[in-house]
Amino acid sequence: MDIPDRLIELQTAADAEQAKLSGLVGDEHAAQWASWFTAAATVQAAITEHAKEAGLNRFELEAAVKKSVRHPDDG
Repeated sequence: MDIPDRLIELQTAADAEQAKLSGLVGDEHAAQWASWFTAAATVQAAITEHAKEAGLNRFELEAAVKKSVRHPDDG
């Protein structure tokens, strides 16, 4: 499946924001969670839009994007 670079970049950014949650508590955790949630919502919306425009299965596209970002050597 051909995955646009923009989706890879957005998923990478969302994963990076989620990773920053580790070890945070209280207000810092809440602020970082909000940042991660925004990034995750952005990538989800972009995946949905691209799937609709390209006539792709949205769930298959999401899985392919996540696999590409999280397991790039599995090609």
